[in-house]
Amino acid sequence: MNVGAFVCSCGGTCDLDLEGVRDGVRDVDVVASSELLCQDGLDAMGALVDEYELDQIIATATDDGCQRRIETLAEEKGLHPEATAFVDHRERTSWVHSADESTDKTARLINATTAGLQEEASSRYVSQTTGDRVAVVGDPETAAALADTADVTLVAHGHDFAGVSGLDDVAIERGRVVGVDGEFGEFTLTLEALVTEDCISCMECVEQGPDGAVTARPVDISPNAPDGEWLDCCPTDAIDASGVQRTVEVDQVVYPGATDGARGGRIGFYTGPVDAATVASVEHHLGGVEKPKFLDLEMDVCAAGESSQEGCTVCVDACPHDAVDRPKVDEVEFDEVACMNCGACTSSCPTGAVQLREPSNRRIAREVESLLDAEERGSGWLFDRQTAGIETPVVAFVCSEYAADALREYGRQSAAGADLSYAPILPVRVNCTDTVGEAHALHALAAGADGVAIVGCGSSCLHSGPDPKAELVDRLGRATTDLGLGERVTFLAPEADDPSAFVDELDDFVGGLETTPVPAGDYESIGVVREEKPNPEYNNHDWTLESIRTIVEHSSPERDVIRGLQNFGRMDVSDACNLTPTCSTLCPTDAIRRTDDGDLQFNHEDCVNCELCEEGCPETAITMEAGLDLSLLPENRDGERWSTVYEGEMLECARCGKPFTSQGSAEKVMDDVGHLVEGIAPQSDHSIFEYCGECRATLMFEQGGQ
Repeated sequence: MNVGAFVCSCGGTCDLDLEGVRDGVRDVDVVASSELLCQDGLDAMGALVDEYELDQIIATATDDGCQRRIETLAEEKGLHPEATAFVDHRERTSWVHSADESTDKTARLINATTAGLQEEASSRYVSQTTGDRVAVVGDPETAAALADTADVTLVAHGHDFAGVSGLDDVAIERGRVVGVDGEFGEFTLTLEALVTEDCISCMECVEQGPDGAVTARPVDISPNAPDGEWLDCCPTDAIDASGVQRTVEVDQVVYPGATDGARGGRIGFYTGPVDAATVASVEHHLGGVEKPKFLDLEMDVCAAGESSQEGCTVCVDACPHDAVDRPKVDEVEFDEVACMNCGACTSSCPTGAVQLREPSNRRIAREVESLLDAEERGSGWLFDRQTAGIETPVVAFVCSEYAADALREYGRQSAAGADLSYAPILPVRVNCTDTVGEAHALHALAAGADGVAIVGCGSSCLHSGPDPKAELVDRLGRATTDLGLGERVTFLAPEADDPSAFVDELDDFVGGLETTPVPAGDYESIGVVREEKPNPEYNNHDWTLESIRTIVEHSSPERDVIRGLQNFGRMDVSDACNLTPTCSTLCPTDAIRRTDDGDLQFNHEDCVNCELCEEGCPETAITMEAGLDLSLLPENRDGERWSTVYEGEMLECARCGKPFTSQGSAEKVMDDVGHLVEGIAPQSDHSIFEYCGECRATLMFEQGGQ
């Protein structure tokens, strides 16, 4: 792929050193600059596209009109419609940072964009076909708005819709909603009413019933209606004072008064205030949906469980949209149509069973490394020019939704005259801060960042709610402190109408950081511990461990056990262990084994702390604790990966001499059932429990089955 980078100063309104930016850009076929790239510079850009046979254009342009003109040029030159990428050199760069910082940051952003494009995933799609049945609960205006395009059922929910216009094509169902089950395309509403389907709408109960106790359209009776002779007025005996239930099956549900159990909402289920966007979304999903495939799944390495034993549950617990389910205690299923691309499951999965397709962890890694690698010719290109550049590099994982919009608004306010600037953080776009886990933050620190800021939406988050990363930041603070780096991770939530809080918090964070001992530009991650492992690259466990190994090469850890890391487990085994093979059988990463000598061994490097062994141990002899123990890693044990956690003794067969079970297991079986088989082989000098299975069968045959 031939790549060209083009830099603009927007008619001098961006305080950039264009030559400095050009000097800092690398790994492209051509880099050029212009005062007005999208106007006077278009012809020159077109000439360079032809001269260098460019396949990809990266341009510093944020205005929609500028971007459209550059995209039009690319199409006229025969480039792919998606062969243009844009870098924000304005709102989040030159309008809020000094000239030297902006020049440095713009070059880094172009380099990161180039690196990310090299890892861009090919497009794939998932689809689901549904009908056009929509239930609207208690909202006649919305029902009427959807009636022209959908098969709408308006659920009365205790309301009387007599005299409401616009409902001629809407079916009206009596009853109050007592339950909503199912998913997109297969929702079931359970309704409860005091009037049965035998009702003929004769209005007798409406006329004779107490005022306000009976609705006319649809005919129904309030649960609070007083008893009386009027209840016997129905000619079809359709009044049932004890209540009757029925169900309505639909493809989508609009229920303004409901509280969704999925904290981030579900596809096809709409709660809260209804607006034009809600109606548009319902109509968009009529008949089904086709959407990008957001996840790559490798369920062979999933640690969810085995043999009806529940294991890791982090993806189910993390998903804010009910797109992950456990149909059985030891299975996990993903509804890729219901997936909203927030990344919560991927940042918590330790094994790589589920990963985001775009941006992938590999792409994020390449972008972070490019942002932090500004070193050339020994001392760095900007410093060769006697300019300061970015003195404290902080990688910022920025949510692409409200957080990114808030930062752009800060830039516009600054350009309009507000005295507004903040530390030049290096942004990495993520779908949501849910995408970010311990592996992402530690990788940035291993790549040479002085700090990591997770910049999310706070109270405006569409997925996880306010301050979704408080627990992660707290854990990472313990981990980085134990690693000898001090606390270097924070969570920030910029509000568009209140920049001062964000600016103060960010500047306090950056100002409190010391220069990291980890050099930038020396580290390119591979995302795996060992090539022979079956886990996909950049799974969170391996990626985290790889980053920590890089960090400890340059830091002085304060303790052997690094706390706060949830994807690593330490095993303790009590004397109750009988060496039954349950733990080694259940372990999804083969981190437990039993030796021929009767010892139980543990591989801390491979353990993902799913706790299946602890839950499944029949003797309850195993206790797992989270945390990475550096002393148990092979590089600190002369290359040995296995450590003995229990020294047992194997029982050898009294006839063939082969070890076949543990002494503890044999003694337990003899204690439990020995009296039942006493004397079963009277001519033998040993108990039948002292023979292996093969020799025991031979012994029984020789003694005639006595």
